[in-house]
This record gives sequence, C-alpha cells and structure tokens, in this order.
Amino acid sequence: MFTHQGIEIDARPVAKGLRIDPEALRAALRKATVARTMEKNDGNEEGRVRVRFYPTRRRLRLLFTAQGVILQTSSADYSRRPRTPAGPDFSPSHR
Repeated sequence: MFTHQGIEIDARPVAKGLRIDPEALRAALRKATVARTMEKNDGNEEGRVRVRFYPTRRRLRLLFTAQGVILQTSSADYSRRPRTPAGPDFSPSHR
C-alpha cells in the first residue's frame, strides 16, 4: 500500500499494470522516477478518483471509488517506436 493525496492505493495492481514488481514500484515512487497525477471527479462520476502513473515507457490509468476500490484500469506501452515510412516520398525535406 502507498498513499497518494490522502487515498490509500494497493501497490500490487499498480505494479501489475506497469509490469514491474511492487517493491520496484515503491522504490520508483520514493525516487520520483514514476510520475503520477490524480483527479477527483464531480458531476456524473462524483466520488470517483482517477490516478495516472507515468513511468518512462508505460502509462497506467486507474479509476477508484473514494474508498479505494478499483473500478477500471487501462494501460499503454510506449516501449516500441512507431514505424516510420521510408523513402523519399516521406522525407520532410522532399517537395
């Protein structure tokens, strides 16, 4: 468990979503090598909290109740570079 802006979060599902072990997550949070943001929702999602984690090559978003129950998770992996078209037709300097 760790606390982020007054909400206790279980490190295990966060670590699983980031594909690292919980101890590595705790160490990264202490060293601030994993950034995180939090939004408290109002309106239709009042009482829910969205927390995003931003390590170097992966993104994780969790939607929680105010009691810390995970309602939804989503993640993206940015470790692979996007394919770049090759050839003179795609060159930025080609006119």
